[in-house]
Amino acid sequence: MSFGQNIQFLRKMRNKMTQEELAEKLGVSRQTVSKWELDVMHPEMDKVIEICKLFSCSMDELIRNDMNVSDEAYSDIRMEYVEPFRYIRYAVVSTEPEDDALDHVKKWAKMLKIQNPEIIGWDFPVLSQEQINVFNMHGYIAALILPDNVTETADFMDIVNQDKQKYIVITIKDPMIAPFRLIPNAYKVLMTHMHINRIPHKEDKKIISCFEKEYFVNGTSYMDVYIAVDEIES
Repeated sequence: MSFGQNIQFLRKMRNKMTQEELAEKLGVSRQTVSKWELDVMHPEMDKVIEICKLFSCSMDELIRNDMNVSDEAYSDIRMEYVEPFRYIRYAVVSTEPEDDALDHVKKWAKMLKIQNPEIIGWDFPVLSQEQINVFNMHGYIAALILPDNVTETADFMDIVNQDKQKYIVITIKDPMIAPFRLIPNAYKVLMTHMHINRIPHKEDKKIISCFEKEYFVNGTSYMDVYIAVDEIES
């Protein structure tokens, strides 16, 4: 990616900042910004430094790297409040844990007679380097969201409660076409957006830090990817 395309990408990731808005912040004309983005001309070093400060990126990233991590498969980024919910979870550590974990909670849903179960999942990070590097293992947690009318579960099912929480979200269309590229890259898109816009990630044992939810609409598969964020005090 060119230097100009990186500026355009950073501008759009900063709450869809316009060329006019960027020009005003840098004390140049809109036409100058347009020429930068078209690679017709490059800014002076002092403007490059200002751009790096504005978008919280390094000069090396701006000039040499391909910063565009977007994809046509992704929706626009949005903020959502997830209302309080209860869930039961199952963790698997293996070379391919996702299907095992998801199948397990689907069986729980049948056991509890939950129709159209809402299931979410996220990586289980507590593994040793030997498990990761030598045995090529990783962990995954699948969780079954409990409807309000489900008041009793089996003794071995620990119910976890989560309070209302704000998340930054992106939707992937047909995620399983290329899951090992699209899903990790979706997290990268969100984290890049958070970094550029100085949105803090919330990590708290009382909430799910990040998770994925797959669903179908008119026969098409979608996946929402969520990352918890802290409220920014004004």
